[in-house]
Amino acid sequence: MSDTDNPTPPPAGTSTTQLDAEEKNWGMFSHLAVLLGFVIPFGNIIGPLVVWQLKKGVMPFAAKHAKEALNFQITVSLAVTVCILLTFVGIGILLLPVVGIGALVLTIVAAIKANNGEDYEYPLTLRLVS
Repeated sequence: MSDTDNPTPPPAGTSTTQLDAEEKNWGMFSHLAVLLGFVIPFGNIIGPLVVWQLKKGVMPFAAKHAKEALNFQITVSLAVTVCILLTFVGIGILLLPVVGIGALVLTIVAAIKANNGEDYEYPLTLRLVS
């Protein structure tokens, strides 16, 4: 029996189809587009939304990552709104940096996974866009 008779399955979290570099880059850009939120109001939502609308019929991998980034950024925006409301009772001041740092770290992890051609789902995300 040769190695070609019993191929090993791909590692968990990876796609079985071969992706080109352009599609991986667009997947990564969809996550990094959220950094527009530091420059443009609601840029963290507009960036992934634009990438998703541009690539949803052309590049399924990039569209999937853009949709995931969009869902995550909607969830982060809701969490930030709740934190702002909770600043009136004091706890929001403590929670706001936690949400911000967590969102930044998870965005970087997702961008790296997309650039490696791997699927990634953000934890604790509301899946509002399907």
